[in-house]
Amino acid sequence: MSPAQTTHPDGRRLGELAPRIMRWGLLAGAAGLILSLILAGFDAERFYRSYLNAFCFVISLSLGALFFTLLHHLTRAGWSVVLRRVSEAIASNLMWMWVLFIPIAIGMLTGNLYEWAANPDHLLPPKAEYLNPTFWLIRSGIYFAIWFLIARYFFKMSVAQDESGDPHLTSRMQTMSAGAMILYAFTQSFAAIDWMMTLESEWFSTMFGVYFFAASTCGFFALLIIFLSLLQRWGRVTQEITTEHYHDAGKLLFAFGIVFWAYIGYCQYMLIWYANLPEETAWFIPRQLGGWGAVSLFLLFGHFFGPFLFLISRHPKRRQGVLLFAAAWMLFVHFIDVYWLVMPTIPPELATADSYDALAQQYQDVPVPWHLLDLTTLVGLAGLFVAGTAYRLRRCALIPIRDPRLHESLAFENI
Repeated sequence: MSPAQTTHPDGRRLGELAPRIMRWGLLAGAAGLILSLILAGFDAERFYRSYLNAFCFVISLSLGALFFTLLHHLTRAGWSVVLRRVSEAIASNLMWMWVLFIPIAIGMLTGNLYEWAANPDHLLPPKAEYLNPTFWLIRSGIYFAIWFLIARYFFKMSVAQDESGDPHLTSRMQTMSAGAMILYAFTQSFAAIDWMMTLESEWFSTMFGVYFFAASTCGFFALLIIFLSLLQRWGRVTQEITTEHYHDAGKLLFAFGIVFWAYIGYCQYMLIWYANLPEETAWFIPRQLGGWGAVSLFLLFGHFFGPFLFLISRHPKRRQGVLLFAAAWMLFVHFIDVYWLVMPTIPPELATADSYDALAQQYQDVPVPWHLLDLTTLVGLAGLFVAGTAYRLRRCALIPIRDPRLHESLAFENI
């Protein structure tokens, strides 16, 4: 595609859409959080749990975007240039999301969220050294500082290239991407351990961080497809982003969000099932009881088998409406997946149960404890997330207009 065939310059920017999206995002965010705070007065412990769930869901989208941005530079990809700016904008939310983490820190300090913070005496000495409030807060601060610096650097360099057209900026970003990817891998994994795995302080899994990484990529690639589809329906980047780009975005959703997610999930479950150690199986048992058992089966078929069969062919990936439906579904099941990670708790009867069958019989009619706070916290944080993304895109082009590989991306065709 030649430059003459690209969208009119006004179609490469959000323009008047930016303040509208920001306004509606902020209104939804404020309404959701205010209602959540009101409901927190009736059940503070549930508020913190629901808030953590919503926070982990929203930040997973930005972490997935940061991974894609780094992967683009690390592999020196050309086809994905026109997708990169949206990814950079979503990842740039990591520059301010530390503010949203404050309620989680308060929940930890007050003992409403993490049992190890409320009752540190029951921890074994090695874990007690790691799971203490001061060290936990320091680690969280390090994660946010690293994400802030990485997201800011790549967004700033990318936008600066729009102005200068300096090809050396691409080389600099490619050079920095290797070290940044290593830092991303460590911080993302340890953040998942600190914020979610330690909800059950006696349980551990060396694959938990990788599982959350796979979940994050699922959420981001689904969101990317939805975001691009909305932009084009609003008359933006209608020529630059083609069926070929949707096709490859669908491939990434299929590879990372479906196949890789299922592979990691299976490996984690299989190894714990095979070893059959009480300190490991305790985490999975409540996820197999009552209503949570149905959620586990839903993830098995709704997150893997169904989407796998639906997207394995190239044809759904090349039909924008069909791919948009698949992406919306995957974003929904990604939220259910995060909910499945955060919300279940180990039943107190587990320690005294005579058998698993007896425990399953006792819990067979116990439903999943859905709560209005699950919705209000999600609306609140998602609204701010949308507003933050629009804010970052309000003054820059929606594609890197002077990237040296832009012509390669515009002419990209799948074989």
